[in-house]
Formats: sequence, structure tokens, C-alpha cells
Amino acid sequence: MPEETSTPTPTPIPMQHKRPPPTTSSRSEIASHEEFSPEEEANLVTESNAHKASANTQFAHGAYGEAIQTYDKALASCPAYLDYELAVLRSNIAACHIKLSEWKEAIEAADRSLEGLERVDPTPKTTTAVGKDGENEAVEEVNEQTAARIEAFEKSGRNHGDVQRIRIKVLLRRARARMETGGWAALQGAEEDYKQLIGMQELQATDKKAVDKALRELPPRLEEAKSKEMGDMMGKLKDLGNGILKPFGLSTDNFQFVKDEKSGGYSVNFNQDR
Repeated sequence: MPEETSTPTPTPIPMQHKRPPPTTSSRSEIASHEEFSPEEEANLVTESNAHKASANTQFAHGAYGEAIQTYDKALASCPAYLDYELAVLRSNIAACHIKLSEWKEAIEAADRSLEGLERVDPTPKTTTAVGKDGENEAVEEVNEQTAARIEAFEKSGRNHGDVQRIRIKVLLRRARARMETGGWAALQGAEEDYKQLIGMQELQATDKKAVDKALRELPPRLEEAKSKEMGDMMGKLKDLGNGILKPFGLSTDNFQFVKDEKSGGYSVNFNQDR
């Protein structure tokens, strides 16, 4: 189900450049560095919430295509610097695409949602430093831009738990879409998502069971996909080689690759009789 039928009006980041209210057609192109007055922002958020509530109703009635269009209207109305609110909308759009079995579109929407969540509640980067006892210890690095975003997010009335709740839903949706897409790269991505999820304390018990099950099922699927794609690639290379060698009366069957078990390298033997 989509998240949050309403969004509280956030406390705005202090305005540096005041400008007239944009037209509806230009709101989706608002630069993230430009901000609105409290009144302007409140009006835009109210408009965005109204569209989101309508989209949630459409989703509940199974009108997933129409819901996507209405969520897009909510995105267009929402100021571009409200990353959390935009991430929620894109998470909902990903849910709609999954209902429509539109896996690629679901992955793209989930990617953008996660990018937004990372901006409001970034994963701390760590470096190694020598502590007072002479032992190495991890130290979190937070640059000025990241610190400013964290401060603004805290003023909005949201917290880390809010972000994690949405992040879990988005990761589950992206992992599902990647699993359905299949293929070696997509399945690797799904495995990465599930491994991230299994390490999150906020993951609910029912979701944890589903994640555990997926992590058990993925290794053989990954191996099968890898073998198939490697076989397909080798087949294409063989066809290419045969096309090059044909004018000389040769084929790739004239060349035999022999593995050296000691070094792990290969040597090539030529047999003209093949």
C-alpha cells in the first residue's frame, strides 16, 4: 500500500531568494537550491498532498496507471528541496509499477526514492583514526552540505525512524522488481538489496522471513543466470570468430584452448584437420 495519506507541512529551510509563486507547468523544474516563503511552501505542500490523497484512493481501487499520473501531479506541485516528501511519492509510484508488472520502471522509481532518502538522512561515511589508546577506530565524516541537510530534516519534524520505514519499503520493492527482471546483474542487485535489508534493525519480522527466504533462493538462480549469460557470450564470440576465419577456410573449431592446471592459464593448440 502507498505510504502516508497526508504529509505534515515541514518547517522550511531559511529562505535566501524569494520569488513569485511559479506556474503549475514550471513547478516540476524548480531548482533544489531555490526555496519558497513559508506561505508559498505551505500552499504547494497542501496541493501536493491533495493529489497524493487522490492517487492513494486510485491505488486502493486498482487504478494503478491513473494513480501514477496523479502521483506525478503531486511531484510537480511539491518543492524540489523537500526530498523526504518526494521520496515517499516515488516509493508509491514504484508500488504502482510493480502492480502493473512494469519492473524496469519500478526499479527507476525506487532508485530515485532511495537517492532522495540518502540526501535527507545520509549513511555516514567512516574513516580510520588512531584513538587515545593507540588503537584504530572508525570515525564518522560529515561534510558541511550533509550537515546542513541533516539539520534541515530534523527541523521538519521527521526523524531517522521515518526515513528507515520508507527506505525498507523501497528496498523491498526494488529487490522484488530486480528479482522479476532476472538476469545476472539484476539478481546481483536484488541480493545486495536483501543483504542491506537483513542488517536493518527496523525490519519487521514478516519482512525478515521473506528476505531470509529470498537470500536462500538467490545463490542457485545467480549461478544459473551467470552460466547462461557466459554461455550466450561465448556463443556470440564463437560466431564472430567464425565470421572472421571463414575467408581463410578456418573456424574456431580449429583452435583448442587447453588449461594449465598449475598456473591456471590457457594455451592455444591449432588443429588444421578439424
